[in-house]
Amino acid sequence: MDDQDVAALRLPEGNPCADCDAPCEKACISTDKVNIKNLMTRLVDVIRPESEVPLPETEDRLRCDICGIPIENPFLLSSSVVASSYDMCARAFEEGWAGVCYKTICNFDIHEASPRYSAIKGDNGTIVGFKNIEQLSDHSVAENMEIFRKLKAKYPNKFILASIMGQSEEEWTTLAEECEKNGADAIELNFSCPNMEEEGLGSDIGQVPELVEKFTRAAKKHTTIPVLAKLTPNVDVMKHAAEAAFRGGADGLAAINTIKSITGVNLYTGVSYPAVKGSSAVGGYSGNAVKPIALRFITELGMNPKLKGMHISGMGGIETWKDAAEFLFLGSGSIQVTTAVMKYGYRIIHELKAGLNYYLAQMGLDSVKDIIGAGLHSVSESTNVLDRNTVLFPKFDQERCIGCGRCVISCSDGGHQAISFENRKPKLDGSRCVGCHLCVLICPQNAIRPGNKRIKKQEH
Repeated sequence: MDDQDVAALRLPEGNPCADCDAPCEKACISTDKVNIKNLMTRLVDVIRPESEVPLPETEDRLRCDICGIPIENPFLLSSSVVASSYDMCARAFEEGWAGVCYKTICNFDIHEASPRYSAIKGDNGTIVGFKNIEQLSDHSVAENMEIFRKLKAKYPNKFILASIMGQSEEEWTTLAEECEKNGADAIELNFSCPNMEEEGLGSDIGQVPELVEKFTRAAKKHTTIPVLAKLTPNVDVMKHAAEAAFRGGADGLAAINTIKSITGVNLYTGVSYPAVKGSSAVGGYSGNAVKPIALRFITELGMNPKLKGMHISGMGGIETWKDAAEFLFLGSGSIQVTTAVMKYGYRIIHELKAGLNYYLAQMGLDSVKDIIGAGLHSVSESTNVLDRNTVLFPKFDQERCIGCGRCVISCSDGGHQAISFENRKPKLDGSRCVGCHLCVLICPQNAIRPGNKRIKKQEH
């Protein structure tokens, strides 16, 4: 989970694999065998010597809050199947999650499709994008309230964010009131589920600011706990709905929900995935592939002066502590996760906490709150602020280069024909290079990196 520094520091002194014949590798059931001995040796001999800061003794740096309510760390499960029963939430709490956003509670019947998931996979077979056509909680309101009471009784210091969806102002009011009475610490208003479109539900609400304002006000009517509006990314800009939620009395915002999508089509049947008796539907897209879109919307909310002071609970493609840190830097005050948990389980919380905690220690920071919004100053909505008078050339590491030629092909057919091959080694033509850094991104060996000095463009 991109947490090699902590992994290296957790190992005992010396190399426990040095004189071992690696029976673990023989026991590995993967068809793509993992070279565990080499991996462990690299952690001990390379990564650990570079890790000058010792592991923190406590997780106090991770303490933060949601609308003034303390939480032990910024990590919550987001409203989905991963937080949909007492047993699941209890196991998540035991693993170390600070809270859960419970699967959306409603008063209408839920009848799920089967199958209801599909995915886009990367070169190594891992899921990078995930589509679902799943709907809301299939428990009754009374059953969910009982779950809240049991959770709060056993885990009084864990945070319960109750996601709700109503069909009328009265229903939004009543659901919010019931959740507060039964132990919820805050309410999340689901204005954004792409799979609940009938009669103006789900993402239809989030696309109409007037409805966002009206239903937010209804939810706030008889509640004293914080209310967050969960907004849809299926819009051009999010500010209209966000500002409407603010006018309606929302204490915070949550973003993003899943993105309307089609993940593919079965070329033999002509039916898109997932297929249910020969039919399918547009569904919600999540996973690491949506992170850039989520960060864009989080930044938009964080930079809006009209929303200053509102808590932002960020989500969308978070798998590692580095992903989470990026959301925090751009204005998120808490983090929500689903798809990564579906892939790897609740146990990822250990790496999320350890990685973020160690990063803060390395940076000499006392609190995770020190980085919230710290990256917003570097972002502009306009590209006009960028320096366009200088070039940063790429730099080639010839020792790491294996002569595969990827950079030559990419620059020739997708760039500016600035790289040539001499004895299977790349050579840069500075008169042609524009510093686009396509080659940096393409290189499979990380043998090309940005140079150290900007060069003033030559005038033609």
